[in-house]
Formats: sequence, C-alpha cells, structure tokens
Amino acid sequence: MAEKDLCPCGSGKTYAECCEGIIKGSVKAPTAEALMRARYSAYEKQEIDFIINSCEEGEKIAEIDRKATEEWSKTSKWHGLKILRTEKGTEKDDEGIVEFEATYTDRKGLRDIHHEIGYFKKIDGNWMYSVGQVKPMTVVREGEKVGRNDPCPCGSGKKYKKCCGR
Repeated sequence: MAEKDLCPCGSGKTYAECCEGIIKGSVKAPTAEALMRARYSAYEKQEIDFIINSCEEGEKIAEIDRKATEEWSKTSKWHGLKILRTEKGTEKDDEGIVEFEATYTDRKGLRDIHHEIGYFKKIDGNWMYSVGQVKPMTVVREGEKVGRNDPCPCGSGKKYKKCCGR
C-alpha cells in the first residue's frame, strides 16, 4: 500500500476504508474518536463542509468561522494526529471526550501542535463535535529564522518585514 493511500488520521488503514466514507456521508461515525479522526482528515483533505456540518448547532455553541477554518486547512501542512485519551464516546454512549494533538506547520513555517480536549455528543444517532478546550503549547520554528530585512520566503520579492512579517 502506498503511503499516499493511507488515511491522514494515522489509523494505518487506507483513506477509503477509514475516514472517507464518514466525510462523504456514506457511513456514520461509530464513535466520538472516529468522528475526531475524520475531522482531522477533513482538515488535511480540505473538506470544509464536513468540518462545519459535523459541529453541533445551538445558541450556546460558538459559530464556526468558515473562512478562517478554510484558510487554516489550506495554508497548513498537516503532519499527524495523536489521540491521547478517550472517555466514553462508544457506540452505546451519547457523549464522549477525545483529547488529541494535531501537528502542523503554518504558512509562516512555524511547526505547532494543536492540543485540545474535544467534547462530542450523539444527536439523532450522529456523533457531533460540541466544543473544545484548547491547551496552549509552545511553538517550535521549522527551518531557519527569517530576519526582518531578509527577502520574504513567499517569493514576493519584498523584504520580510514589508510582506508576511507584518
């Protein structure tokens, strides 16, 4: 099996036999963890509709910013998902918790780890992401530091301080 065929979520299965069916809507996520894995894969595959549609709706739930979500998905290089723990969230439960780390490099070349405790609910038989508690992490630069007066790495021809370094 080619590495490109593997599911981004790190399950070791192919994308087709793992998260693709959940993202495309042909199968339901059986567990909160399966939904979390599919949401991570959706970020890497830039499946923004799935990310938004797999969120619980309601007055007390924060509105998801489609533009910011799409930009994060498209401008980041995704390196992997690590599930740290789960509580409940099985096929028999109606609520669950998935603590995870998603590692990525942002458009400025900074490698970061998004560490979150995600809360999930089963609504009308479907697992939905409810809310998350983000754990702050230390950002580690990937590659050399770009000086303010160096050419911008984006290739614009401008100095870094006049371009992406603002």
